[in-house]
Amino acid sequence: MPELRWLRVLVTVLAGAMVLGVTSIAAILWLRLSEPPLPVLPAGIALPAGTSPAAVTFARDWTVVVTDAGEILLFARDGSLKRRVPAD
Repeated sequence: MPELRWLRVLVTVLAGAMVLGVTSIAAILWLRLSEPPLPVLPAGIALPAGTSPAAVTFARDWTVVVTDAGEILLFARDGSLKRRVPAD
């Protein structure tokens, strides 16, 4: 019955490979989903009237807000508006 022994070894190796694959996928998901949360917006940020944010980016010294109209607003760390770049 050497054929059955070979089949038993093959099934055991395949089961081990499946366990390693599932463990790897779980580890990758855990690493990707446990990334640190986004930085906190300064409390003093107030968008100009009639604008709504489309995107927010955190730079080293700035918080950049892109409005839905395409205007770029640069806020300092304290939340004060430092520069407005109009949409093209």
